[in-house]
Amino acid sequence: MATVGLRERRPCQLLLCLALWAGLWRRAAPSALGPVCPAVCRCDEDFIYCNDRGLSAIPPLPAYASVLYLQNNQVTDAGLPPSLENQLTVRVVYLYDNELDHFPVHLPPSLRELHLQDNNIRLVPRSALARMPLLEKLHLDDNSISTVSIEDQAFADNPRLRLLFLSRNHLSSIPSGLPASLEELRLDDNRISTIPTHAFRGLASLRSLVLDGNLLANQRIADDTFARLANLTELSLVRNSLQTPPLNLPTAHLQRLSLQDNALTHMPRGSLEGMRGLQRLDLSGNNLTTLPRGLFRDLDSLATLLLRGNPWHCGCNLRWLYDWLLARGAAVTVRGLTCHGPERARDLALVELGGAMEECEAVRAAGSRAGGDAPTTLSPPQGSLFTLRSKRPGLGLPDSGLDYTLGSSGVGRSLALNVKPLSHSSVRVTWSVATPSSSFRLSWLRLGAAGALGSITETLVRGERREYLLTALQPRSDYIICMAPLVPGPEGRGPGGAARGPGAPEEAEPDEALVCAKAETAEVPPADGGPGEDDGSQRAALPLAGIVGGATALVFLALVLAAFCWFGRRKGHLSARDHYTRSSSRKSKSYGDYIESGTKKDTTILEIRGPGFQMTPLPAGRPPPTKPPCGDYVVHTIFPPSNGSGLFKTTGPPPDPGYGTTRGYRDGGVPDADYCYP
Repeated sequence: MATVGLRERRPCQLLLCLALWAGLWRRAAPSALGPVCPAVCRCDEDFIYCNDRGLSAIPPLPAYASVLYLQNNQVTDAGLPPSLENQLTVRVVYLYDNELDHFPVHLPPSLRELHLQDNNIRLVPRSALARMPLLEKLHLDDNSISTVSIEDQAFADNPRLRLLFLSRNHLSSIPSGLPASLEELRLDDNRISTIPTHAFRGLASLRSLVLDGNLLANQRIADDTFARLANLTELSLVRNSLQTPPLNLPTAHLQRLSLQDNALTHMPRGSLEGMRGLQRLDLSGNNLTTLPRGLFRDLDSLATLLLRGNPWHCGCNLRWLYDWLLARGAAVTVRGLTCHGPERARDLALVELGGAMEECEAVRAAGSRAGGDAPTTLSPPQGSLFTLRSKRPGLGLPDSGLDYTLGSSGVGRSLALNVKPLSHSSVRVTWSVATPSSSFRLSWLRLGAAGALGSITETLVRGERREYLLTALQPRSDYIICMAPLVPGPEGRGPGGAARGPGAPEEAEPDEALVCAKAETAEVPPADGGPGEDDGSQRAALPLAGIVGGATALVFLALVLAAFCWFGRRKGHLSARDHYTRSSSRKSKSYGDYIESGTKKDTTILEIRGPGFQMTPLPAGRPPPTKPPCGDYVVHTIFPPSNGSGLFKTTGPPPDPGYGTTRGYRDGGVPDADYCYP
């Protein structure tokens, strides 16, 4: 029985021992394995989240931590404890957006990835990096690092470093001593203006290079700078000052090429040669007007082509690109190939210009039959801005395999031609060249009636001229005008058309430098000069003539109206005076009225030239009758005096002293009073 009881107690004793041992292990764990998860942080297995806590120092961390999230705090240099380098299990540390002024020195040697962006670090010492021999990724973006603040051979002890980000710092050149293991390098938004030949020496493993937002120009980039990067798959040169792509770009493995927002004016024909693996090409935001034929010849893998933000001139110079896009179809995505010229193609996509591109094809087909009378259906509008292409003038007509654009590659010289019809028999030809030429060969061909081709006429133009007037042309005719710069033969004396040896005539430039254009002369104006005159000039003069004529008419009307008013006023004044004189003698007068001829009381009768009369009122006590009888008034004759104030003067001998007076008239038998009889 005792044996049975002992056996029953053994399980209980074992359980008690296990409980005691577990308690002792928990008490000993903090000292054996280090601190537990800090109270201010959150731990998820070996991931320690202490970010966005406002920490100024790093708290004690558990020994099993492998990834530390310490970003977006206020950690200073003093807040990094020396014990941190004993955390031998830590592989990744996020310390970005803190207040560090120096590169941390107490970091664990087991570190593979370090994020220090958005601090104020100025110096990158070799001694601090040497403590992390296993480091593979280093982020130092948005600090205050300059080229001289990176110690010489600072990365010599980091043979595993594959990624280095130094964006948005103060670098003026490519850092030296970069490790050969580097695969991705970002140096965007710095002040780098020069890249010497040895800048990327030894970086055979580099696959991605980003140099956006620097001060790079073609003159400050060595010719074979990028040729050393044989394994490069991505090259970004956005927001620089490049006028053409850098020379000798790597071609074997390049997949992404970004050249947007530069100052590109042309793409040399061979700038993309051999890039059979290129998948994405970005030429947006430049000053490109055309692309040379054959530029995309090797781009069999191209899937994305970005061309927006360029002033594309969609003439026959881009016919090859139109054909290339149709051939590739949905295999390539094109963005931004919108025409800015000519006017009839403005704001249209290149692939929408099927009809205009067929005109180029018609001209090319006509050129292949230049020696015969084959018909043609070409009838473009007058003054077409679509550039045609031609072989050497005088030897043939446009060949679709050639491209004539300002700045095209090949021999290094270019020519731009412009034609403008001036009348029914003349066309003005102007041109500009990038490099001088001794002379130019100017040729023009008239497309004859019924679609037949006419004969070709040629002339030589001195090299200093930039304008020529074609005259004696046929009205209402299509002309193809071509120009080619010439170079002197082996015995030539130079520009200006000087004497040359007999066996050394001037030779035309290669076909790439030739350019042709097309124009149509106007109709013959009528003999009377009416409808045939320049309607545009007449319409332009109409507004000015209307203004002058209208102003003249208004002034004339104002003068006529003023004269009319003055005459009317004068006429009314005289009529009113006569009417007042006549009516005053007819209408009845009330008591107290008094009119006396020759006095100032009534000025309307001061011009009376004969004897006047005087009216005296009736007695005051008698009311005026409605119609006074004739006998109610007595008319007294008033004779003018003869004292020199009379109205009439005599030239004979002096009259009798009594002549002209009342007494004299009375003595002569003239009565001084008379009565009105009924």
